[in-house]
Amino acid sequence: MSQPSDPRTKRAALIINPVKNTGADIRAIVSELGTAEGWDDVLYLETTVDDPGRGQAKEAVDAGVDVVIAAGGDGTVRCVAEVVAGTGVALGLIPLGTGNLLARNLDIPIDNPRQAAKAALFGTERNVDVVHVTVDRAQDSHVFLVMAGLGFDASVMADTRDDLKDKVGWLAYVDAGIRNLNGKPTRTRITLDGGEPMDRRLRSVMGGNCGKIMGGLEIFPGAKIDDGLLDIMTVAPNGRLGWFGVLGKLFARGKGKDPSLEYFQCRSAEVELDEPQEIQLDGDPLGKGTHLALRIDPHSLRLRMPYGKKDSAVVTHPEP
Repeated sequence: MSQPSDPRTKRAALIINPVKNTGADIRAIVSELGTAEGWDDVLYLETTVDDPGRGQAKEAVDAGVDVVIAAGGDGTVRCVAEVVAGTGVALGLIPLGTGNLLARNLDIPIDNPRQAAKAALFGTERNVDVVHVTVDRAQDSHVFLVMAGLGFDASVMADTRDDLKDKVGWLAYVDAGIRNLNGKPTRTRITLDGGEPMDRRLRSVMGGNCGKIMGGLEIFPGAKIDDGLLDIMTVAPNGRLGWFGVLGKLFARGKGKDPSLEYFQCRSAEVELDEPQEIQLDGDPLGKGTHLALRIDPHSLRLRMPYGKKDSAVVTHPEP
């Protein structure tokens, strides 16, 4: 009498940005943790300048892995998520970048690759929203998981010096922000959920899927990555000193009547400008454009995070 076959062993794919060198052997860490639990050998893939993660993610999904782990900054995670979303395959992350905004919002350790790898392999699964973005009415769309921006914040991302990031980390963004404070507002039309357009003169329009940035500041107060809603923020300081009003309302979590900062929630948004402005998605500069269409895709991505994190959209797995 033949014995029943063993259940299929699990396998992880590790997609790593080789430029993000933290001194830790990420491949060895993931392999060791998986092997200890009887997982198959890790499918190891590196990003390149020409392919920052999409092709590698497709290869991983086609290979039938149980989880795709993106090891890098928010840009690497975004490119991998663009492919993994909607497939049913789980996405884990090992933060190796400067901002690591998604990891901060999910309480994934940003300075402990081993703990982050454990969360990616064995952690809690949460179905989260993904935001699809089309620039200048192009046929192909992009996605983001944390936030997108058009105007001032995107100019900061585009103008941040890589050599300074290597030396001082996220403070390099402060340097770029100070250098981009001066600038003229642009006439902007914003349409939410197909309603009547709103006319504004703005320095920046941002879309958020979750709210926390460096230092614990919530730039989109109360935003949740699984609420099925897109958060929109408009920034219109009255001159250079008007930035103090913007900062004040940010630190007050959006409370107050200062019109320099406004918040809205929707499921889709369209932003049209009179003049081209810089665009960024999760910190990746995309160049300039005059039209941005954003659409939320609720609960379309399975994300792994530290075991035991409580949330309404969480499915837990036993920790090894």
